[in-house]
Amino acid sequence: MSHFSTIKTELRDRQALLEALRDLGLDPREGALPVRGYRGQTLEAQLAVAQPNGADIGFRFDPETGSYELVTDLDLWKQPVPVERFIAQLNQRYALRTILAASAEEGFQVSEQIQQQDGTIELVVTRWA
Repeated sequence: MSHFSTIKTELRDRQALLEALRDLGLDPREGALPVRGYRGQTLEAQLAVAQPNGADIGFRFDPETGSYELVTDLDLWKQPVPVERFIAQLNQRYALRTILAASAEEGFQVSEQIQQQDGTIELVVTRWA
């Protein structure tokens, strides 16, 4: 019997989270959404990503921590990578999106962005005075 699992994260910025999910090739939906699990069970979340098998990956905002937690039925996980790797990739894209937004807010422009073979991302930002 499957059930929902909750994975705590440090993802706090909704826009950066949406952009990070899109960077990973996913199409997140926003709103008070039912996250589908085993045999029609649902949980409510603020963001959801449909999976090909009819189950969802959800992100539910936790007001106590101020961050989004991942909620999904791990027995119905149908992503190309295991959940641990998915979270690592999501965290990397989220960090990149957060840095890009903060840099732009401070008047910086990205002059170079290089994805290394080991998966790291190198950024060069500049600002003209």
